[in-house]
Amino acid sequence: MILLTGFEPFGGEAANPSWQAAQQAAEDLRADGVEARAVELPCTFGESIAILRAAVSLHSPRLVFCVGQAGGRTKISLERIAINIDDARIPDNEGNQPIDAPVRVGGPAAYFSTLPIKQALHDLSEAGIAAEISQTAGTYVCNHVFYGLMDQLASSIDSSDDGPRGGFIHVPYSVEQAAVHGVPGMPVAEMAAALRLIALTSQRTTSDLRLAAGAEH
Repeated sequence: MILLTGFEPFGGEAANPSWQAAQQAAEDLRADGVEARAVELPCTFGESIAILRAAVSLHSPRLVFCVGQAGGRTKISLERIAINIDDARIPDNEGNQPIDAPVRVGGPAAYFSTLPIKQALHDLSEAGIAAEISQTAGTYVCNHVFYGLMDQLASSIDSSDDGPRGGFIHVPYSVEQAAVHGVPGMPVAEMAAALRLIALTSQRTTSDLRLAAGAEH
């Protein structure tokens, strides 16, 4: 099963394309015969990770894609690394504004995405969707959730199971938002198509890895 998450609106926006795209991608994946669910996360420190953890525990997905809005970016951004720091330029939707605080006290400094980001980038480029690999998910709620996800997934792996894989994807402003802000945007339908393709690429790559591991035993 594939779990996708997106965020509620924040920063005065009326909508968040990360949630719109995640919903549409989940619908499209189900139409492909792939079991998929979408969950909306609050744009708040702490609570967002709690809801994500509950969703992962409830659905037991094999792949998890958390999606967030990065207004001003022009491409789908496949995030490589989550860092153990919360440092908010603006308050979250509950007024929290942590400065130089760890996501988890005593946690690792960073986690890498376990998605096949290079293969996903190749497949997106082949499909004509503008994409890039990003080396920073920032230090706001997006990175907070990314770190929380990878921390949770790391704890679920044991010696008999390679565990679920996951990562974070940033999407640009929607076309409607971009018109207001005077910056580049992307249609939500194109974002959803990108998420669907990343999911199918990751699912295929994960299956290939398991087959290879089985052949070695």
